[in-house]
Amino acid sequence: MQNVYLDQAATSFPKAPGISGAMTEYIDKIGSNLNRSSNELAAAAARTTLETRELLCRLFGFPDSAHVVFTPGVTYSLNYVLKGFLKPGDHCVVSSMEHNAVVRPLIQLSRQGVAIDRAPCDREGNLLLPQFEALLRPETRLVVMTHASNVSGTILPVPEVGALCRKRGIAFVLDAAQTAGHLDLDFEAMGLSALCFAGHKGLLGPAGVGGMLLSPELAQSMEPLIAGGTGSVSDSEEMPDFMPDRFEAGTMNIPGIYGLNRALKYILEMTPQALREKEMALVAQFIEELRDLPGLRLVGEPDLARRVGVVSLDFLNRDHGEVSYQLSERYGILTRCGLHCAPWAHKTLGTFPQGTVRFSFSHFNTEAEVAAAAVAVRSLI
Repeated sequence: MQNVYLDQAATSFPKAPGISGAMTEYIDKIGSNLNRSSNELAAAAARTTLETRELLCRLFGFPDSAHVVFTPGVTYSLNYVLKGFLKPGDHCVVSSMEHNAVVRPLIQLSRQGVAIDRAPCDREGNLLLPQFEALLRPETRLVVMTHASNVSGTILPVPEVGALCRKRGIAFVLDAAQTAGHLDLDFEAMGLSALCFAGHKGLLGPAGVGGMLLSPELAQSMEPLIAGGTGSVSDSEEMPDFMPDRFEAGTMNIPGIYGLNRALKYILEMTPQALREKEMALVAQFIEELRDLPGLRLVGEPDLARRVGVVSLDFLNRDHGEVSYQLSERYGILTRCGLHCAPWAHKTLGTFPQGTVRFSFSHFNTEAEVAAAAVAVRSLI
């Protein structure tokens, strides 16, 4: 039995062509660290790292490669921004659709005196903009929001939120875990102060590498959480005040950066728009084959233009863990069940505490795989 991988929201598979070769090239032929040596191999690693920053600038409409910071992933990036920027007495507004990568750091910060308000979303995961705006107040320093839900796939109105934040001088941080590589993102047009991304999801790169794009204003207002050697201004006991060294202490995941470099070239060549068109055609096929079936609720926004390739199913008469197990064991359909590290979202969507069975798609999936998944679902209702 051949597996059908429909867990792309957790991590992409297959990866972009050529990333294993790029990583092997670094490990076998380069091997040097960054900013520590002046030899030819170190220069080669530095060139690829700079090129990767520039590729991210192209992909995200960002003007300054020096303000592209590499981290181990989107969760680290969000922690760096939230804990490096917010101070006791500050106020932060988030949506009710957030992942624990946002929720848990904020709960920690709330114990230190940071006030948090949760902007409500409707039963389909759409942000209620008037209620969001009503939560903004003079001491609001930060808004942090997921771009699209990892549970329902619903896309939140980021440009509108960005405009409201810009008008009031509030920093706006975007969790792009589910949209980087899937949607056309423009840092400036969306009014962002920071964009946090994962390399291993829609960007089709390896695990263990991600990053954050920081506006100059936000970068200077953040305290570096991790301090140590950078290979620059080594005579100083303080972290450098220039970018990206300010936030890149220690040795980075250079093999991961090489893999991400190749993945970004693939995405830019194919274009996110073209990849999204194929992906959403598969989502449309899947939803159409399962629409209005008794005993099954399709969670999230019905308008496909307002969602990404994530479809959560609520089996009204079955245990979701058992359904997910049977999908794998009997049909080779690989999904993810449960609360998806997003209990706030499930409470908003009315699927807490039972969770859902989540199917998430990539342009690498096929119509035949989608048809097979739909047949399997119908057999298990």
